[in-house]
Amino acid sequence: MTAAIVATGISRTYDLDGVSVPALRGVSLTIEPGDYLAIVGTSGSGKSTLMHLLGGLDRPTGGTLLIGGRDVAGLTPGEMAKLRNETIGFVFQSFHLLARTTARDNVALPLVYRGIGRRERRARATEMLDRVGLSHRVDHRPNQMSGGEQQRVAIARALVTDPSVLLADEPTGNLDSATGQSVLALLESLNAEGVAVVLVTHDREVAARAHRQIVMKDGVIVPDPSSAAVAQ
Repeated sequence: MTAAIVATGISRTYDLDGVSVPALRGVSLTIEPGDYLAIVGTSGSGKSTLMHLLGGLDRPTGGTLLIGGRDVAGLTPGEMAKLRNETIGFVFQSFHLLARTTARDNVALPLVYRGIGRRERRARATEMLDRVGLSHRVDHRPNQMSGGEQQRVAIARALVTDPSVLLADEPTGNLDSATGQSVLALLESLNAEGVAVVLVTHDREVAARAHRQIVMKDGVIVPDPSSAAVAQ
């Protein structure tokens, strides 16, 4: 089975006012189908830069990155967008839901870019909301839902395209501990069904629930003395 994402020696350097700033320096990492990985690090460690690259939101300035078996270096912006839509689901700390739009239509939004008709979009969105336990909230807007419910809507939106990888950036960061635990339990149940989950977090307790962890520091993966399961 083909690996979902393969990064080989990838780097990312930003040009800030004529000064080259390396954010990522030679990182190699493989995400297998059904993987459950936590990327851990403090602010400025490079973990968010790595997530953006793994999700196809940015491209490396060095090394090779394969997403769904395709080398992103040779893809046009349109091809990159299509690859993201077909391969990656995103869950963000701040939910990023459309405020005046119902849960069902928020979830259906990624299907618009696939050219899927309205009736099928809404049917698939309703099914996905039921999957995350929100069948009773399909017609509610974000301001009518709790933070945990909004995050579940965001997870449903990420899953509606049937991605091979779910990237979650601090998915519990804006939630209280009990709600955060329920969101993590949902992600883990989805992982048990075969969805690869990659969590980006600074919270070691959250990271400890993953099957494996990598620790980022100064743009590289470093050994983690607190875990015997660190990928290098």
